[in-house]
Amino acid sequence: MSTDPATDPATLDLGPQARILARLADGVRDDRLGDPTPCPDLAVRNLLGHLTYLAVAFRDAARKDLSATTDTSPGASVPDIGPGWRADLAKALGEVADAWREPDAWTGMTRAGGIDLPGAVAGAVVADELVIHGWDLARATGQEYAPDEAALQAAYGLLAGAAEESERDEGMFGPVVAVPADAPLLERAVGLSGRDPGWSRTA
Repeated sequence: MSTDPATDPATLDLGPQARILARLADGVRDDRLGDPTPCPDLAVRNLLGHLTYLAVAFRDAARKDLSATTDTSPGASVPDIGPGWRADLAKALGEVADAWREPDAWTGMTRAGGIDLPGAVAGAVVADELVIHGWDLARATGQEYAPDEAALQAAYGLLAGAAEESERDEGMFGPVVAVPADAPLLERAVGLSGRDPGWSRTA
């Protein structure tokens, strides 16, 4: 049996990427919470709120616990953080990683963002969210970022497949940004997500 997450996503452990993201979040200074991010209309605090929301939603999607957390579109409101956001986000990231370690999470159907989708697809989507939003957060707060390689491979596979299927060359988050074919994999994934790999908070 294959153990490559690019071809057999059920072997993907989200724990390493979740821990990388938790460390990035822990490195965010309070005076940077209002800074812009590569996500249009989302400041750092809103991105952190979104990360907490999606971790909870995809935790419940993995458990097939379909309720308000899995039924609500992430664009329904602008997310924000509360006073205990660091602990809340760290807890949610740990729980989503644990939930996707269960083999049943990758089978059957589930729901996320109000959309029904196969468990294996939902697992790839959450890997993509953690990788790309990790880049968003690192760029917005001036931190170094090296995502987990297995999660990056899964994210790139999902994004490349979505762009290939789109007749208008649109990524999952917006029109694809052209990136050289020999660019690092992270930059190519970022471009496929509709972001400019050269984005800077000082631009």
